[in-house]
Amino acid sequence: MTVFSIRQAVPGDEVTIVALLHALAEYEHLLERFRITPDVVRRDYFCDNPPIFCDLLFEGERPAGIATWYWTYGSFAAARKIYLADLFVPPDFRGRHYGQALIGNLARRVLERGGIGIDWEVLDWNKPSIDFYDSLGAAAIHNWNAYRLSGEALAQAARR
Repeated sequence: MTVFSIRQAVPGDEVTIVALLHALAEYEHLLERFRITPDVVRRDYFCDNPPIFCDLLFEGERPAGIATWYWTYGSFAAARKIYLADLFVPPDFRGRHYGQALIGNLARRVLERGGIGIDWEVLDWNKPSIDFYDSLGAAAIHNWNAYRLSGEALAQAARR
């Protein structure tokens, strides 16, 4: 059995976080959107009131997975939940249940805080990830479409 550990990211992990997120952006064909740097990680992940958190999975000393996430709130349920922004296990480490371990770590955190769940999005072409999420018992949210307001449309909305 492979020995691994999961811990919350700490100052000094900036380069590891950027490298794992860069690999994810490359896998998702989204490098044109990639802007994060070690300075951004220091600013946003390790400030007094961070807008985002990061858990790192290590196989021995080698980084083998990442989950970035933040707390949201379900107003109808009147309870907290986690929004999973990124989940990635590099190809060399897949098949070792590291994705399950990262999700399980988040699930424990939600339950310890009296929360109701974990939400995330997956690209519609990403069948391996969809199959993985289905295997966990996660359910696609039907009758809801994800929307994003950004770029010029965001600027235009701000002028209204």
